[in-house]
Amino acid sequence: MRSTTPAPHPRTNWLRQRARRITTVLATLTLVCTAALTATGTVQAAPAAWTPKPSPMTTPWTNQVSVDNPLPEYPRPQLTRPDWANLNGIWDFAVTSADAGRPASFSEQIRVPFVAESALSGIQRKITQNDKLWYKRTFTVPAGWNGRRVQLNFGASDWRTTVWVNGSQAGGTHSGGYDSFSYDITGLLNGGTNTVVVSVWDPSQTGIGAVGKQRINDVAPHPGGGIFYTAASGIWQTVWLEPTATAHITRLDMVPDLTNNTVKVTVRGDGVSGQSARVTVSSGSTTVGTATGAVGSTITVSLPNPRLWTPEDPFLYDVKADLLSGSAVVDSVGSYTGMRSVGVARVDGVLRPVLNGTFVFQTGTLDQGYWPDGIYTAPTDDALKYDLQKHKDLGFNMVRKHIKVEPQRWFYWADRLGLLVWQDMPSMDTRTPDSAARTQWEAEYDRVIDQHRSSPSVVMWVDQNEGWGQYDQARIADHVKAYDPSRLVNNMSGINCCGAVDGGNGDVLDHHVYVGPGTTVPSATRAAVLGEYGGLGFKVAGHEWYPGGGFSYEDQADRAHLDNRLVGLLDALREVRMPAGLSASVYTEITDVENEANGLLTYDRQVVKVDAARVQAANRALIETSRAPTTPVVLPSGQYRSLRVTTPGYTNRSLRHRDGAAYTDVVDANSAALLRSDATWKIVPGLADTACYSFESRNYPGQYLRHRDYRVYKESGSGAVFQADATFCAVRGAGGGVRLSASNFPEQYLRHHNAEVWLATPGGSHTWDNPASFTEDTTWAVEAPWAP
Repeated sequence: MRSTTPAPHPRTNWLRQRARRITTVLATLTLVCTAALTATGTVQAAPAAWTPKPSPMTTPWTNQVSVDNPLPEYPRPQLTRPDWANLNGIWDFAVTSADAGRPASFSEQIRVPFVAESALSGIQRKITQNDKLWYKRTFTVPAGWNGRRVQLNFGASDWRTTVWVNGSQAGGTHSGGYDSFSYDITGLLNGGTNTVVVSVWDPSQTGIGAVGKQRINDVAPHPGGGIFYTAASGIWQTVWLEPTATAHITRLDMVPDLTNNTVKVTVRGDGVSGQSARVTVSSGSTTVGTATGAVGSTITVSLPNPRLWTPEDPFLYDVKADLLSGSAVVDSVGSYTGMRSVGVARVDGVLRPVLNGTFVFQTGTLDQGYWPDGIYTAPTDDALKYDLQKHKDLGFNMVRKHIKVEPQRWFYWADRLGLLVWQDMPSMDTRTPDSAARTQWEAEYDRVIDQHRSSPSVVMWVDQNEGWGQYDQARIADHVKAYDPSRLVNNMSGINCCGAVDGGNGDVLDHHVYVGPGTTVPSATRAAVLGEYGGLGFKVAGHEWYPGGGFSYEDQADRAHLDNRLVGLLDALREVRMPAGLSASVYTEITDVENEANGLLTYDRQVVKVDAARVQAANRALIETSRAPTTPVVLPSGQYRSLRVTTPGYTNRSLRHRDGAAYTDVVDANSAALLRSDATWKIVPGLADTACYSFESRNYPGQYLRHRDYRVYKESGSGAVFQADATFCAVRGAGGGVRLSASNFPEQYLRHHNAEVWLATPGGSHTWDNPASFTEDTTWAVEAPWAP
């Protein structure tokens, strides 16, 4: 992000679909919840002196976080086992210099998995590249785990993490902030009370790793910061123990194939020696398909007449994978999958992304994944789900996870709720990376893809953003496409912005336009998407991170202006940009973030700023129109016509020029010849876009209607700017009329106001943007010319 009507489905159908979805995911929910409820393992909590710090803003979940057992849900829904022990909770804590060894004492306490900068951690202070974080706690292994290997798992820790168990290092040091990692600690256990110590060094933007929007700043609310936010250092996702067999499953790679009605599964394992794998797919208690094959090879499971996964019906099949030694099951994991396909195809001659072979406009928001209480970590699982549910409530069918990678439960909720996900790889710092940084970033990107490649909601990988830390764009896009050919690849979101260099490849051509929606069009090889637009700002008193310090791309005077402006943008996408080839859009953004005040919700998630019903209706109209596009409005090109006002009480007025400007005036058959000629226009192909139109004066050939500083004039001129200003796209209006949208400002329409003609914006702040009779004033009747 830069610094600078068809009716919806009947509610009865929606309720039936929702009931089916609840029924069909019941088994998956049961599997995940059972794993959560059977979490075992004894941990000795640190003394009860720990308390959280006051959060700068309180979310609805801030005070619901357990002290000793935060985020108790099983953290890995696509690879579940019934036995596990959650190590979240209070750990002893210390901070040393970056080059120091293990401290002699741990004088503080921290609540894991909240980062040291957050209020929920109980630490809440700035961490820099000169610091090293130290964590310590004890645990005992349940007696029921005897004879099995014990895995110590980290959902994510930012950035360089080293682990010791009972004084011995567990495996190698892990570098990366967004991928999970594990250690087999069986050989380090002592049979009684065990001690685990973790060190984390996080240089944030001063280092070589992926950081996204993180910057080393004061943790207390402060002015400034712009589009960058508080850093998140240390453990920030769940830490847990899990028993496994010596030979055990480590990952399931699942790729649906709708061409053959199969799901192709690769069972990955560790300690495997001659075992085979069996994959069973079921719906509820009914087995749909099963197949057996070698570990590490593709196992094809047939699913006759599969029920497809879509945002409207996000049906999930249950998956079980068994590791077999002969006929004996030595390991077993639960999972789920959704049957859907993703690609690009020509639809009515336009290259577009398709889901299950069908084009549906992808309308979503930019989701930064920040929280005022937990910073990088949502306070609870309900909170993690909440932002995704709000996307659905507002009618969006897509979310762009912006240069952050969420915990795996976030992807589970996207899969279950039915949201298409564009997943960014978090960027490095904006400087050009050196060779070490490139090697690290690419290796972590591969691991991120591996860990989320089986999530049906993920439909596109976004490699880089606006040129931040950019390099080798084309090579990276080709690599990602080869590494995961089942999804779309975006080589650079915002190729038109901020010094970004377009790799020229990938599946989409992505522009950022604030406020937008701009004029992005597809190429011969890439579909057109609007990777960022909007940024409409509205500050809600009592719900600002730093009161008075918020900024946006366009401040709105009140909620009514915000609603009208936002709906106007969504309508422009539907009426103008989608017919011109645009296939997806990402609105900035779902929530305010620190000093950014352009969210649809406040940062604390306490207030929904917009009229949810209006936004939902506009999004649904956009989606439904993409499925059944309306016939384009065609004007009689090459012929003279008049443009008559349709506003009740003013229908005897027509658009005319006078002294070089555009007005409306009463015109009839008895009007003077000069007036009738002034009110006659030749409709010609658009000077800037032949799919649209320009209006040439009848009595001043070579002069056209054009907008300039919102006012509309009759002028001659040349060059790209003039041609764009003199081009208008026809949009169907009420009662057979036509609305004329500016080619270069598609959300703005030709409007009469107090007898003057202006370019008006729904929800705009000018007097000519007044919402009263806006639609009527921007609708014109194209009729016979007054002067033939």
